[in-house]
Amino acid sequence: MIAFAGFALSSSPARAQIVHVATGVAESAPIPASQIPADITAAINSPDRPAADKALDAGRRPDQILAFYGIKPGMKIADVFAGGGYMTELYARIVGPNGAVYSQNGPFPKQFKQIEDKWNERLKEPALKNVVKVSKPFDAPDLLPVPPDSLDAVIIHLNYHDMVGLKLNRDNVNAAVFKALKPGGIYGIVDHSAKPGTGDTQTTTLHRIDEDFLIKDVEKSGFRLYGASSALRHPEDDRTWYVFKHRGETDRFMLKFVKAPAVAAASSGAGTGQ
Repeated sequence: MIAFAGFALSSSPARAQIVHVATGVAESAPIPASQIPADITAAINSPDRPAADKALDAGRRPDQILAFYGIKPGMKIADVFAGGGYMTELYARIVGPNGAVYSQNGPFPKQFKQIEDKWNERLKEPALKNVVKVSKPFDAPDLLPVPPDSLDAVIIHLNYHDMVGLKLNRDNVNAAVFKALKPGGIYGIVDHSAKPGTGDTQTTTLHRIDEDFLIKDVEKSGFRLYGASSALRHPEDDRTWYVFKHRGETDRFMLKFVKAPAVAAASSGAGTGQ
């Protein structure tokens, strides 16, 4: 067993298991296809989902993300830094008419107007009637327009590194997420892995972030790491790739945080999707 940079790696024929030393949280294996809930499968296979989205599915593996975070009908979810809305649409289709999705983006620079336009057009789709558009900067005091303790889950998909690299007010984001989540609610973060020990130095170059750096950053707001999945790991990635040249092939971590006071209750499965 080799320990370094806050992690322990134990040898395995397929992939070394990552154990977060400070928390004792080990990565769970990918969820077998037979155990992916029918609601998730139906949402991904919806015939009216955009073809461009479906082309990304093989690399992004949304079935694993949605199942790991326990997304279900009737849930209230926030998609923070939603980008073009790829995940927003899937959440909306799963939570259905009795649920709600708050799709948040900050101001788009001119060079990203195409992404903004895509997001706005997507939110006009009939399947996204349950989506609340949130156009607010990341330092807004009312970033998530919901009552305290009201959301089941908040997820940032592949964009936490951008908050760090662009020097956005992520402390405000994490505090807003903590306030909005129900006791036992989950804060899920998926991102591209940088080499251990690199911290935030590759967020604007390779568009990657050191997993241990991110965990410590999030836990400053009162969260505690509660789960992790190996479903998006790619051992062939030496973590020196520029992520946009290898879309869908980068080594990614998938983390599940909960409010610290809720950890004991969450261990019984409440609000964790387990």
